[in-house]
Amino acid sequence: MRTITKIKDRKDIAESFFSKLRLAARGIFLTENGMIPLIFVSKDNYYKLPGGGVEEGEEEKRTLIREVKEDTGSNVKIRGEVGKIIEYRSKWKMKQISFCFWGEVISKGEPSFTEEELKDGFEIKWFTIKKALKLFKEVSVDDYHGKFVTERDFYFLREAEKLINKK
Repeated sequence: MRTITKIKDRKDIAESFFSKLRLAARGIFLTENGMIPLIFVSKDNYYKLPGGGVEEGEEEKRTLIREVKEDTGSNVKIRGEVGKIIEYRSKWKMKQISFCFWGEVISKGEPSFTEEELKDGFEIKWFTIKKALKLFKEVSVDDYHGKFVTERDFYFLREAEKLINKK
């Protein structure tokens, strides 16, 4: 999968500094009328794409289908790859590689957020990609994690928009 970009909060740290590796899968899935689900995290005022961590032995696409079902209640079909983004989070000594795919929403349902996600104010909202890109550009995020998420998912949305417009 093609690397879209690398995101770092510090440029002066060697790759060997990052002792934790996390793999994740994210997705951009369109309804028939061109809407995509985003998760709004009201506690820290940012939006994010549905998806989550790859469990040991799990394939990224399988992770994504499972996570989207949990995050949005939707059944989805993956149509293609968007790309991957590598994040270097020095505060947590973590390197994260997020794989992103695009596709379509087959059916909608209700999310099954964890107690922690509910405490963080998780809520599903539906937007066009164009409106989502505008939200990601305009949002002001102070949270360490939220800053990475916002930058990463903006890049994914921008790439997905290009790919989908070609189809």
